[in-house]
Amino acid sequence: MIRQVLFSAVLAGLLAGLLTSALQAVTTTPLILHAETFEAGEAPTAHDHGAAPAAGHSHGEDAWAPGDGIERAFYTTMANVVGSTGFALLLTAGFVLRGDAVDGRRGLLWGLAGFAAMTLSPSLGLPPEVPGSVAAELSARQVWWISAVVTAAVGLWLLAFGRAALWKIVGVAILAVPHIVGAPHPHGGEVGAAPPELAAQFAATSIVVSAVSWALIGWLAGTFFERFGRPRLAAVTA
Repeated sequence: MIRQVLFSAVLAGLLAGLLTSALQAVTTTPLILHAETFEAGEAPTAHDHGAAPAAGHSHGEDAWAPGDGIERAFYTTMANVVGSTGFALLLTAGFVLRGDAVDGRRGLLWGLAGFAAMTLSPSLGLPPEVPGSVAAELSARQVWWISAVVTAAVGLWLLAFGRAALWKIVGVAILAVPHIVGAPHPHGGEVGAAPPELAAQFAATSIVVSAVSWALIGWLAGTFFERFGRPRLAAVTA
């Protein structure tokens, strides 16, 4: 049974990662390359739209970065496949814990919930950044990002599965906590090297791409779980 569940998640992650990489190649990647032209004297680097805040955008002379073209596309694709597989494993673990019947449609809803927790909630305070952006201190951003993700996941779970109205109210309150506290931002009105309109376009595009990616992960995970994982799971629990 475990093998079938893992197979469902890995297959969903592989396909979603490949499709996401193809979508990024024509959406966010050109924006990143454009933004890097404003980073005078810095080596190009890849930036993941759905990950926790990285250590700024300033790199030393010896910092390694994949070369443009095939090398960069390869590493981006591998990162997307690994990340998508990890997210698909989280979703299928949720399927098993809930024990409810899951298909592609229900998986899609789980995927959109994952997008809300992992991308939308933290992006309200720390939107995706292009190379050359000015950001607050790294550890403060990481702590806030993690808190936004965790509280969003807990809050959404309570809203979706809490039976009593009180639990749903608690879920809303938990969702709001990190945003009431506020995300850390640089002081003194500093601006990045990239034009504001480019930064805004990248942030919006990255969020949309992440939504599509999570929808794919959820739909594929639900579809494959129903096909490969659920029959064996039902037989074991019967």
